[in-house]
Amino acid sequence: MQKIKTALLSYGMSGKVFHAPFLSIHPGYELLGSWERTHKHIKSDYPEVKSYNSFKELIDDGPDLVVINTPVSTHYEYAKKAMLAGKHVLVEKSFTATLDEAEDLKKIASKKGVKLAVFHNRRWDSDFLTVKDVLSKNLLGDVVEAEFHFDRYNPSLSPKIHKETPNKGAGILKDLGSHLIDQALSLFGVPDAVFADIRITRPQSVVDDCIDVLLYYQNLRVRLKAGFFVREMVPSFVVHGKNGSFLKQRGDVQEEDLKIGKKINPKTWGIEPRSKEGLLHTEFKGKIIRDFLPTFSGNYYTFFDLLYDAIANNAVEPVTAQDGINVMKVIEAAIKSNKDKKIVRIS
Repeated sequence: MQKIKTALLSYGMSGKVFHAPFLSIHPGYELLGSWERTHKHIKSDYPEVKSYNSFKELIDDGPDLVVINTPVSTHYEYAKKAMLAGKHVLVEKSFTATLDEAEDLKKIASKKGVKLAVFHNRRWDSDFLTVKDVLSKNLLGDVVEAEFHFDRYNPSLSPKIHKETPNKGAGILKDLGSHLIDQALSLFGVPDAVFADIRITRPQSVVDDCIDVLLYYQNLRVRLKAGFFVREMVPSFVVHGKNGSFLKQRGDVQEEDLKIGKKINPKTWGIEPRSKEGLLHTEFKGKIIRDFLPTFSGNYYTFFDLLYDAIANNAVEPVTAQDGINVMKVIEAAIKSNKDKKIVRIS
């Protein structure tokens, strides 16, 4: 099996929790190391890898794939430099800070003949995979309304300065909101128009931390909500069709398991508690059903498996640059909608 030499641009939470654990166990990758600017931690977890002191040192070490997991405002700069150096690139969400940046990166990838993927890993959450399966089996009939939440109760500001300082990549819309938008678009496609209410609710916050985004389709409305003042959780996925409804709370266990260092077994990974099973109430093939559905297992390993296939065998990326561009179209439409207090059409 071809080994894809891979380097990370940082080893904070995303590098330590979401990337290195999968890259280190997948037989198709060789984790070279990470650029670490101040604290040097990666070698304590992976003694055989390197801690780079600069971007140039990292690139000169000859990676095939560079993971851009730095603050959003830097994604464009580093992704561009890596691709111009002939490297395949995986960019964390949100893809870029602006739509223009996203479209330019796609052009560069095409020109250089390299793969460019966006890390919307939440497509492989257990809860979302279950919702996707319900829709793929047409258990609800024609969908008329859906509401997705990514809620938390956390009034405190993040210790990460780049997340709480006004900059073109900060705010919940481009953080949790980008996941919600990507999930909606992967199910329903790009909407015709957007209406958004974007607010600041936490004391001392200077960046948006509460969003309510409504996506308009011809016969469907999809509402996306995220905020930090939800102590009592409502269902994170609510889908209503002409035959029935499906309600599912957020139950994916992968992030918490990764944070505590749980070892990954791709065959048994990401199994959420049965207590979080979703409720299906519908009429299907002439029969009324009201029951809890078994939940799919979540598995971010699948993302890296598909990315390997894209690089090694020239398959399509698991989340393409165009997917990232489409998310940025909705984000920019939401920002304009909030500013102008009106519905904004998407070209």
